[in-house]
Amino acid sequence: MEEFLEFVIRQLIEFPEEMVLTRLDAPRKVTFHLRLRQSDVGRVIGKHGHTIAAIRDLVGAAAARHGQRAVVQIVEEQA
Repeated sequence: MEEFLEFVIRQLIEFPEEMVLTRLDAPRKVTFHLRLRQSDVGRVIGKHGHTIAAIRDLVGAAAARHGQRAVVQIVEEQA
């Protein structure tokens, strides 16, 4: 799941070297925190949120095959 998520996000964004993907494990749940440059956040979210929704659906389906839940969150920097 993590490798898939990282691959897909890196293909979408302009500055892949600045992406930070953090995985937090809990019983039967995995949370991915995605930290991006502000200009790349819009690319990942997509028009009307369709891109991030599709990514979340795919990661969620992959997690379900392993009996888990997966959550993808975009973490914004506090300036």
